[in-house]
Amino acid sequence: MALRQKIAVLIGGVGGAKLALGLANLQPTPQLTFIVNTGDDFWHLGLKICPDIDTLMYTLAGRVNPQLGWGVADDSTHVLDSLIRRYAWDAWFKLGDQDLALHLLRTAAMRDQVSLTDFTSRIARRMGIESTILPMSDVEMPTLIRSRESGEMSFQEYFVRQRWQPAIQQIQYDSGQGASLPARVDDALTSADMVMIAPSNPWLSIAPILAVPGLRELLAALPAPKVAITPVIGGDAVKGPTAKIMRELGLAVSARTVACYYEGIIDGFVDDLRNPPFHFAGLRTTRLDTLMTDLPRKVALARNTLDWVRGW
Repeated sequence: MALRQKIAVLIGGVGGAKLALGLANLQPTPQLTFIVNTGDDFWHLGLKICPDIDTLMYTLAGRVNPQLGWGVADDSTHVLDSLIRRYAWDAWFKLGDQDLALHLLRTAAMRDQVSLTDFTSRIARRMGIESTILPMSDVEMPTLIRSRESGEMSFQEYFVRQRWQPAIQQIQYDSGQGASLPARVDDALTSADMVMIAPSNPWLSIAPILAVPGLRELLAALPAPKVAITPVIGGDAVKGPTAKIMRELGLAVSARTVACYYEGIIDGFVDDLRNPPFHFAGLRTTRLDTLMTDLPRKVALARNTLDWVRGW
């Protein structure tokens, strides 16, 4: 596979953004398209918040908070502090001042009937990002969580306000009112020479993308290599609730379980060296160091994955 071939990546969360940065430091960036989860988007204080899109943009632009993996580095919190101290607001969702500026612009654009896709493209260019960033849908498709303790709740209520502590009974992926496969997402996938599924949470970040009407079927039919990278290392997740969710859904916490979850839409799987090897009929597998603790490791994972697929 030539380095100048097109790569489309299904992505969400901090783990996905890490791989994206590795690819962007290796691959000519105009050849990269990132199809981003919007299932955790929501309205807060009257503003449209798109956490996964923003995390990806901040990461690729070199602006992300390196300690958190999300938000803007060295951001101030004057607005948030005022909400808490002056108005006794329950500020359970943390927003920095520079982060708020982006949400204000997005909300104003959407009220002027600018699509989320067009706004994201415009802002990415202003940030100096050459890769294409596509929301999975311009129609709202919220992920809903059901637990015994709290009943049904929005994603951010579960993930941020309750710090993903309620035990999940069910995850619902809303197909969206009138949602369909966006033409630009369709084009990005059908023209790709390779499709990757980032080491994002399969149930919270990738499943909402696969719930876009027609997307799973399109992936299954694509002739291009389709490869997923494990988010599970040594029987646990590097960060976040992936392992906890798997246990609550009655699933073994293993890379094998993740590969099974993607059955029918991938033909290659990158496992971690720390995991016990497994094999499925018809599924190519390799074992690499998938722990992305710094930029050289992010680039190495991207390079080694591309080299492996190139050898098919």
